[in-house]
Amino acid sequence: MTDVYFMQQALREAAYAFDEGEVPIGAVVVCAGNIIAKAHNLTERLNDVTAHAEMQAVTMAANYLGGKYLNDCTLYVTLEPCVMCAGALAWAHIGRVVFGAYDDKRGFGRFAPKALHTKTELVGGVMAQECGEILQRFFSTKR
Repeated sequence: MTDVYFMQQALREAAYAFDEGEVPIGAVVVCAGNIIAKAHNLTERLNDVTAHAEMQAVTMAANYLGGKYLNDCTLYVTLEPCVMCAGALAWAHIGRVVFGAYDDKRGFGRFAPKALHTKTELVGGVMAQECGEILQRFFSTKR
């Protein structure tokens, strides 16, 4: 399985968020080639500003594995994580983060480029166009 395949799965989660009126960001956590967690934004449903897709996916993955560290896991997320999510990923010691679209306004790369754990591998721009398009469609309906 490739980064593109797993990003497609994250994009599927983003589509669920879109359909539910949530900002369409999706995430999956992969360990040993298997998806162990799938999530999308739930901030509106839960009335919780911390209910980002990444936060939901990290919690699910940790519960699945029975431990708080995700050293051997990869998070695929459709948008560059914010500072809050990057901090949570650092605390989880996530092994790898792969994201789709860059977030020039709120992405951690702009505000806290060293927020991830020092051993975390970072890959950006996977399926960036598709990941960005769903966000553009969503926000065009809100304006």
